[in-house]
Amino acid sequence: MLKPKRLIFLLLLSTSCNTGNLKTLMDLPFDLNEVSGIAIDKSNKVIWMVNDSGNKPLLFGIDGSGKISKTIKIEAKNKDWEDLTMDPSGNLYIGDFGNNANASKTLSILKIAADSLKNNPKTVVPEVIRFKYPDQKKFPPKKSKRHFDCEAFFYYQDNLYLFTKSRSPKQKGKTNLYTLPTKKGNYEATYISTFNTCEESRCWVTSADINAKGDKMAILTENSVFVFSNLNTSDFFKSDYKRYTFAYDSQKESVTFKNDSILYIADEYLGVSGGNLYSFKID
Repeated sequence: MLKPKRLIFLLLLSTSCNTGNLKTLMDLPFDLNEVSGIAIDKSNKVIWMVNDSGNKPLLFGIDGSGKISKTIKIEAKNKDWEDLTMDPSGNLYIGDFGNNANASKTLSILKIAADSLKNNPKTVVPEVIRFKYPDQKKFPPKKSKRHFDCEAFFYYQDNLYLFTKSRSPKQKGKTNLYTLPTKKGNYEATYISTFNTCEESRCWVTSADINAKGDKMAILTENSVFVFSNLNTSDFFKSDYKRYTFAYDSQKESVTFKNDSILYIADEYLGVSGGNLYSFKID
């Protein structure tokens, strides 16, 4: 049931909120007001979603009507869950690598086996992929070198690709690309390259995804999405790209490909705006 204040805001938004080039698909349940990751699971006929830090370690499955049809407790702490991705076998990965202060030495990715997602189990024990960044020597480093927060990753060809979120005041659009194995263990991530989204505010990277064909990549910021095509798979940032700017201002936290021409994007609920799942058309 919606809380009274939430209902009032929704009534106001239905008549006054213009989301511009984002098409609202559904208002997300209040249990997901801090949504930080989404992943489409065709096998289980849901969109998996998680909240970020400060929330319970719960994995939610949303059906086509926007209702929560599955709720699974993950036997791990939600230190700062920031993104989701799935591999072709149906294994789900939760990025527990949020690191706002750049001070954490315990970064990890939780791997949920495909078989564990079937039949709506109450709890699931994940495998844990622990890692560190090869170029971080201080915890935290100087403010000008705080590029070790992370809210974005995806699976591609037996590897996980991570895109960092800059906390440097003068380089908010800087993102470093790293790669990791998909098996449990302790690793040092492999650095690949660096990209700068833009010099404006709200340029930091909040989510990423790659399409099923592996020829398009999307990197989300709060004010735009960068779509890379004709991918150079040895270094995604050396590919062609186009920036799409959003006409609607909100805290956008999650992106995933529905297909080659449509993205799904989710934002957090901030009291008077957001808390929705949108579709966004790309060329």
